[in-house]
Amino acid sequence: MSQTTATLERAVTPAAAPGSLLEAQRAAFVAEGAVPARVRVDRLNRCIELLVSHEAELCTAASSDFGQRPAAVTRSMDILPAVLALKHARQQLHRWMRPQRRGLKMPLRVPGVRAWIVHQPVGVVGVISPWNFPIGLSFAPLAGILAAGNRCLLKPSELTPSTSALMQRLVAEAFDPRELAVVTGDADVAEAFSKLPFDHLLYTGSGPVGRRVMAAAAANLVPVTLELGGKCPAVIGRSAQLARAIDRILIGKLANAGQVCLAPDHVYVPRESLEHFVASSRGWVTRSYPGLPANADYTSIVNGRHAARIADLLSDALAKGAHVIPLGATPDAACRERRLVTPALILGVTDDMRVMQEEIFGPLLPVLPYDTIDSVISDINQRPRALALYYFGRDGAEQRHVLERTLSGGVTLNDVAMHFLAEELPFGGVGASGMGAYHGEHGFRQFSHARAVLRQTGFDFAGFAGLRPPYGGRLASSLKWLIRR
Repeated sequence: MSQTTATLERAVTPAAAPGSLLEAQRAAFVAEGAVPARVRVDRLNRCIELLVSHEAELCTAASSDFGQRPAAVTRSMDILPAVLALKHARQQLHRWMRPQRRGLKMPLRVPGVRAWIVHQPVGVVGVISPWNFPIGLSFAPLAGILAAGNRCLLKPSELTPSTSALMQRLVAEAFDPRELAVVTGDADVAEAFSKLPFDHLLYTGSGPVGRRVMAAAAANLVPVTLELGGKCPAVIGRSAQLARAIDRILIGKLANAGQVCLAPDHVYVPRESLEHFVASSRGWVTRSYPGLPANADYTSIVNGRHAARIADLLSDALAKGAHVIPLGATPDAACRERRLVTPALILGVTDDMRVMQEEIFGPLLPVLPYDTIDSVISDINQRPRALALYYFGRDGAEQRHVLERTLSGGVTLNDVAMHFLAEELPFGGVGASGMGAYHGEHGFRQFSHARAVLRQTGFDFAGFAGLRPPYGGRLASSLKWLIRR
């Protein structure tokens, strides 16, 4: 052990400065060398054990941060996806780690020459996780990061302080800080964190902040994965089972009070089905969330600033001529105190309204009637590329038309956000909704370096091909044979 490494080992604690933690993790990574599968599995198991054993505490902390958040929401939308991701990585790890043989073509296809790819850990990965799913979007990325053999520094959001503090304590109990550590603090800490020379940086959050994170990382040539959300459209085709489509759209929209990057941001409805859509939506909410917004299964908006932002979006739409249809009662003083916002449909929206320009991230749902599916596709393509697109319908030709003519990070057909739970699929954005993807094997690859290896034989390849100077007729003949149509 070097003197520098020994000094770092004595000095580092879970509460150390992020820069010191990064130095200590990198020194430990270098000292460790190759990371065997059993070590990676052990780290994944400790994450799983942490989440399962402290499930109740995590639910309580999340509810405290939001003001009201049902344990069912935290368990199903925060803890469950993380546990599933970690278990999937544990199950598939040995397969992912196998070297991948590659066949060679001429001129390298010589007896005895072999080529393969090995996926090596990159080192220390930084994760900046968001407030809307503070547990799941902190621990789910660890599946790929730890499976790939990396170490990690995690900076959760300052907007969920109870959950962040609890995760910091639980991680410190389960992990050496040179393996995995949680850094807490305000926006200034997050900004400084993004400037550290990580080997990879994952940020999940808003587009404007994502741009700043990428600019900060660029100073150290740190590769970034950005998960940025956006305005995810839902399209109800004329062949859709309307009641089923409404059910699945509203489940996805009102879960966590719409504070979901994958929530349907706005919905396109055939013009002749608009009245039915509105009436059915009212009935669905009455059955599913009776007494809204004072319903125990409903979630508060995370803080006063975000609640005020949603109110401003609504006021702006009303001022510009929109028709708002509340899907619940007007909040009383107790509901306003707990930031329980009544969900609403918004009709008559126009592009100059903020609700059609900004990611809503709340329980407001603009409804856009349409006449032709091509007009819907045109409208989608004029907007920034979304993290997800949802199409409902049984018309195979129309489904293919929508898929072929639009671009989004991912797609779920006849449901909302289900592709997120499929660890076999990559999850990520495109354009304004992000770059890079993780989940399952795609996360393992994202946080690994695909290292090319070629093993040469004792055969005199240079002499055979005429590559050794002085160049002459043998090289000319070789090149003439190789450079051809």
